[in-house]
Amino acid sequence: MSESDYAEFGIAHDRVYTLEHLWLQSFDVKSRSKHEEDQIHVKIGLSEFLRAEYGDIVRVVLPHPQESGNFTLDVDDDSDDEQLSSVAPPLAGDEIGLGDLLITVRTTNDRILINAPFPCKVLELNGDVEDNSDLVNDEAYGDGWCIIVKPHDFDQNQFLNVEEYIEMLNEL
Repeated sequence: MSESDYAEFGIAHDRVYTLEHLWLQSFDVKSRSKHEEDQIHVKIGLSEFLRAEYGDIVRVVLPHPQESGNFTLDVDDDSDDEQLSSVAPPLAGDEIGLGDLLITVRTTNDRILINAPFPCKVLELNGDVEDNSDLVNDEAYGDGWCIIVKPHDFDQNQFLNVEEYIEMLNEL
């Protein structure tokens, strides 16, 4: 094999991973009231493996709410470029179900559709990755994160830890 058959990529050790190459980083948010429980929020991003396997990421499309309150990805299948309509940022209560389309990624070689690994409420979208896909290419585990959610049912143990993720990648 030639040297060009190999691509280097990193794996962050303080996260868990999905089979679809999302990284998940959970964090606790203290409640404002002593009568409420602390909440878990999850930051979601794309593993560097996607870039290494499919080519540089040239476009990231995140879910945006429509007037109905449901999320859609505004993708024009008739052209190579996705067109985003100008919609308001998500509001509290916007829901994404298990298996719903979460992120569309366009690479130099392919288009990848990634589904939600658990049902959740969207809290924040990183619009910077939609405007500048180099953030995902260059800082996948930093400023290249995609979305922050409040999961309805989240068990970190159902996802791959670093060792399991590396083992899975070795089997590909």
